[in-house]
Amino acid sequence: MFDGVLARGEVAALVSDEAWLRAMLEAEVALARARDLPPQVVSEIAAACDPSGFDARELGERAAESGNPVVPLVEALRARLEGSAAEAVHRGATSQDILDTAAMLVARAALVPLREDLAGAANAAERLAREHRTTPAAGRTLLQRALPTTFGLKAAGWMGGLDAAWLRLGALRPAAQLGGPAGTLQGLGPDVLGRFARELGLEEPLLPWHTERGRVAALATALGTAAGAIAKTAGDVVLLAQTEVGEVHEAAPGGSSSMPHKRNPVAAVSARACARQAPGLVATLLAAMEQEHERAAGAWHAEWAPLRALLVHTGSAAAWLRTCLEGLQVDAERMRVNLGETDEGAVASAAALVDRALAGRAQPS
Repeated sequence: MFDGVLARGEVAALVSDEAWLRAMLEAEVALARARDLPPQVVSEIAAACDPSGFDARELGERAAESGNPVVPLVEALRARLEGSAAEAVHRGATSQDILDTAAMLVARAALVPLREDLAGAANAAERLAREHRTTPAAGRTLLQRALPTTFGLKAAGWMGGLDAAWLRLGALRPAAQLGGPAGTLQGLGPDVLGRFARELGLEEPLLPWHTERGRVAALATALGTAAGAIAKTAGDVVLLAQTEVGEVHEAAPGGSSSMPHKRNPVAAVSARACARQAPGLVATLLAAMEQEHERAAGAWHAEWAPLRALLVHTGSAAAWLRTCLEGLQVDAERMRVNLGETDEGAVASAAALVDRALAGRAQPS
């Protein structure tokens, strides 16, 4: 019912139940390869890890018996295997190894379209900044009209915030998780950790990170910061598109069920709606960092749903904002009318700052 607004773009499909299932199975295959099992055993495990043979909903229901979905997954895998392959699958690992690694694989995949949409929105803001570097507009502080600025400088500010978020997300290095039941790598050895990470294209951690959740926190805060940059930009568009202001309009405004005259900035509104859900999700993930001893009793489990929701909502917000800015229509004449008398010195100063921002931009790709 709500996904059309709150799950726009590609991220939602990349963090679905099926995506998590595929990632967990990918981790199991990588573990078999990293352990240097006989080729025939690895082949049998890989064949058994075909996602089409599993029902994600059923695994979720059975997770209630053990507290996580990896236990029923491994049981189902062993039931599909025989002999040495059945004995070898998952050997040396613990449920958290598989699920944490799957979380990193899922997040890595989701960040690709999310960053593409952030880059698209930032590029659209850059275009607006170039086109309107000297377009006079009223500066507004505390929601009151202040000294003159240019619309180009406002757009350059949007660009800067979105670029910073894009860079921060790009600096993340998702790491594999492998430590065994108590994080000692007993029965595996430290070399297996490196081979496991390389099989998956993930970073090799110095140590297992079962209860050191800095990586999850870094992902959460980077997503939350991106959502904040999106919300700021979308909020400005909503304010500028008010009937009484009328300085910008979306290319495809939304209508009303009862007022035919309405031209609602639906893309900016939806971006704000998605982005505003991020802070609470980030807070939950930060609160879950306090985890007991070698394996947590509840805090780890508390991460799963908010991490997925944070990816979905931030990804949706980025997709909406890209739509908004790529089609944004600027009414320069209305800006001049609302401003009144123009201060050429202020315009020149603002335009110089636009030039500075454009020249120093770290170009998204």
